[in-house]
Amino acid sequence: MSKIKIFSLGGLNEVGKNMYIVEVDKDIFVFDAGLKYADDRMLGVDYIIPNFDYLKDNKDRIKGIFITHGHDQQMGALPDILNEVDLPIYGTTFTMEVIKNELELENIKTDNLHIVTPHKKLDFGKNSIFPISLTHSVPDTVGYVLNTQDGAIVYTGNFVFDSTMMGHYKTDIGKLAYVGKQGVLCLLSESIYAEKRGFTSPNHRVSSVLNDVLTKNDGRILFNLSQAQFYRIQELLSLVKQTDRKVIIMGKKLESIILKAIDMNYIDFDKKQIESIHHVNDEGVIVIISDDREKPFSNISRIVKGYDKFIKITSEDTVVFASPIYDGMEKTSTKLFDDISKIDSNLIILSPNKYLSNHASSEDLMLMLNLMNPKYYFPVIGEYRHQVENAQCALNIGMNEENILLRLNGDVVEFNNGKLIETNEKIKVDDILVDGKTIGDIGELVLKDRELLSDNGIVIVSVTLDKTTKDVLAGPQVLTRGFIYVKDNIDLIKESENLCLEVIKENTKPNYVDFNKVKLGIRDKLGKYLYSETECKPMILIVMQEV
Repeated sequence: MSKIKIFSLGGLNEVGKNMYIVEVDKDIFVFDAGLKYADDRMLGVDYIIPNFDYLKDNKDRIKGIFITHGHDQQMGALPDILNEVDLPIYGTTFTMEVIKNELELENIKTDNLHIVTPHKKLDFGKNSIFPISLTHSVPDTVGYVLNTQDGAIVYTGNFVFDSTMMGHYKTDIGKLAYVGKQGVLCLLSESIYAEKRGFTSPNHRVSSVLNDVLTKNDGRILFNLSQAQFYRIQELLSLVKQTDRKVIIMGKKLESIILKAIDMNYIDFDKKQIESIHHVNDEGVIVIISDDREKPFSNISRIVKGYDKFIKITSEDTVVFASPIYDGMEKTSTKLFDDISKIDSNLIILSPNKYLSNHASSEDLMLMLNLMNPKYYFPVIGEYRHQVENAQCALNIGMNEENILLRLNGDVVEFNNGKLIETNEKIKVDDILVDGKTIGDIGELVLKDRELLSDNGIVIVSVTLDKTTKDVLAGPQVLTRGFIYVKDNIDLIKESENLCLEVIKENTKPNYVDFNKVKLGIRDKLGKYLYSETECKPMILIVMQEV
């Protein structure tokens, strides 16, 4: 009999940043290690990952990080984590190729990566991990079954049920049913589409609309696709294969993974139809554009603004947005759509309501629940409203409400000898904001400063004092950036300088200056004056030096 704890370091009450921890006695199993895309409000932040202090503090007990599939929301935090703590990483063949590609770009060693084979058990002492093939938008997706003495803990990751998706995308329903018959203590299942009624399939298929685009537009067509939607890339390439059009893949990262997938038979396409970037301006070519993990729309935005050295969009082009808009990026995407329309290009946007991503809708979730027949149900992956809708799915098929576990990041669910134990234990959780190569020093204060600067600009007060007498030698001089147009506001600048001089004199005694009172006084008086004159609150910086 075991003591089992389940909690999340990220992924609850949010979309992305998935990282779920299962402790079985002293052994720790980590499922997924993802990032979350920064939205329009997070100025300058590239992406967000979970605080992984818990992993660093308990690294000797961790058996491994088990990745369900090669999406950033599931594996995007690995480069940052492995930079600080070396842990074994487990994933399927294609997932490991994606991970290896990311790690090599960051010059991180890849000698602790372990390939798992679906339906082949991995033993870890008295516990074991059993991967099961599931259907998602990327090949080789698996869910994980953690077998314990008290029953199985099952983590699905992202999935749909679609009998038409075969080969590397196929769900092994027989294995799911077998696990359910053996006894599932707790099922952790995704929630993002829980509010959508029916099955996701066939609404995630876009071949018909892509075929219309190809047949009705003879000119160059630019497809903006998320690398995460690999099956959608396959749908597009399958249609292109039936034509004599050539394909250009923008970006070395995307091109590398597609070519590798073709070589490994994960994508069915003739490499002879793929041309180099130098043919991007040829008539009738298909251009596939994807984005870096940390900056949605970065590549297509650069092209639309005319900054790309290889390609410029013209009125003769067709631009297709074939992937859904990330939450929080609506403002950026709308501006981008407007800019394309101004160029007079043919703009096609696939509706996210009509063409769904490969996530489980309500009927998919209830089918998974019926197959697993868990004693306890833990909705994960999604905003809290999605988790609540997921819980409703469990209620609809007759689960007891007390056996449905709605939690937030850090809340610990504990089982003792297979029974739920009430506990108020919480694990420390937090966001790590990543700005370029800088990790961990971008916090709320920095974001507030950036927001203030973007809204109201900055005012710098510079003054030079005599080191001995403390007399003012130069200044105070008031400089502004992003606040007012100086030439039209000479009087305001002069009055600001006079106010600053008054504050300096008030806090200067022979041979002594109270620098703290000077800085606080200037911020107070000058701030109030500028607000009374402009109704703006710029950031005020005071630079004082002695010579």
